Amino acid sequence: MTSATAAAAPTRSARSAPSAWHWCWLTPLLLLLAVMAGTAIGETSIPLDSILEVLANRLWGAEFPVDRIDAGIIWSYRLSRALLAACCGAGLALAGVVLQALLRNPLADPFLMGISAGASTGAVSVAILGLGAGTLTLSLGAFAGAGLAFGLVVLLAHAAGSGTGGGRATQAAGAIILAGIAGSQLFNAVTALIIAKSASAEQARGIMFWLMGNLSGVRWDDVALGLPAALAGLAICLWYRRALDAFTFGADSAASLGIPVRRVRGVLIAAMALVTAAMVSMVGAIGFVGLVIPHAMRFLVGSRHTRLVPASALAGAVFLIGADVLSRILVPGQVLPIGVVTALIGAPAFALILIRGARS
Repeated sequence: MTSATAAAAPTRSARSAPSAWHWCWLTPLLLLLAVMAGTAIGETSIPLDSILEVLANRLWGAEFPVDRIDAGIIWSYRLSRALLAACCGAGLALAGVVLQALLRNPLADPFLMGISAGASTGAVSVAILGLGAGTLTLSLGAFAGAGLAFGLVVLLAHAAGSGTGGGRATQAAGAIILAGIAGSQLFNAVTALIIAKSASAEQARGIMFWLMGNLSGVRWDDVALGLPAALAGLAICLWYRRALDAFTFGADSAASLGIPVRRVRGVLIAAMALVTAAMVSMVGAIGFVGLVIPHAMRFLVGSRHTRLVPASALAGAVFLIGADVLSRILVPGQVLPIGVVTALIGAPAFALILIRGARS
C-alpha cells in the first residue's frame, strides 16, 4: 500500500462517518440510562423513583423513606453490578480495538493472548487446590494466572521471532497469534485436568459457572478495581490513537512515519493484557465483546481511532449492561452466566458483520 493510499483511506473513512463529535453529547446520557436500566430491571422490577431516592440517601445524606430490602438490592447488588458490567464491557471492547489494529487481524480479541485461559487456571487453583493457603482470593488467583499466561505468551512469541520489528512485522503479528493460541490450549487443558482430578461435583459446577462469566458476586470493592482499570485503558488508547491509525496499515507503514514500533506495540499490548486480566479476574471469561463491538463501531463512526476508541468503550459498556439484564430475566427464577448471553447475541452479530464485510 502506498503512502498516498494510506493517507487517503482514513480521510474517506472520516467522511463516511457521522460528522465530527455530534454524537458525543449523548455519551453520558446513554451510559446513565443503561446503568439505570441495569439497576431497575431484574427478577423484581424496582421503580425509578426508588432508585433515585436511594442514591440521594447514600450520596447526599437525604432521608427519603425507602424500603430497606429495596435499598439493599439497589445499592449493594444491582448498582454495583451494573457499574462493573459497564467497566468490563468498555475494557474488553478497547482491548479488541487495540489488538485488531496492532495485529491487523479482524478476528483478534482480548482472549487471543491466553489471558482468559490463564485467569481460569488461577481461579481453579485457588478454589480447588487451595493455592496460597487461604491468603489468595479467587480474584487474586485469577489475576495471577492471567499475568502468568500473558508472560508465557510474550516469551513464546519472542522466541518465535516477534521481538523483531520493522520489516518483520507480519511475522511478529503471526507469532503473537500462534503463541496466544498455544497458551490458551495449554491453560485450558490444565484447568480441565485440575477440575477432573480434584474437584467435587459442587465445586465443578461453581467453577464452570464462573468460567462462563458471572456477575452475581460483584461488590463495590470490585468496582473500585474495575473503574480505574477501564479509565486507564481508555486514556492509554486515546494517547496512542494516532499510532493506532498508523498500525492499521501495517507496522512497516507505522515505522516509516517515525513511530517506535516495538515500544508502542509492547506498551499497548501489555496495557490491554492487564486491563483484560483485571476484568476476567472479577467476572470470569466473557466472549465476543472485544470481537464484535469494534467491528460494529467501525460501521457507525469510521476507522479513525479518535472516534473509534471512545465509541467502542461506550458501546461495550452499554452492551454488557444489556447482556447482564437479559441474563437475569431470560429464564424466570434463574440467572444465566453472562457469557452465554453475549455468545447468543455476539455470534449472529459477528456472522452479519462478516457477511456485510465480504459484500462491501
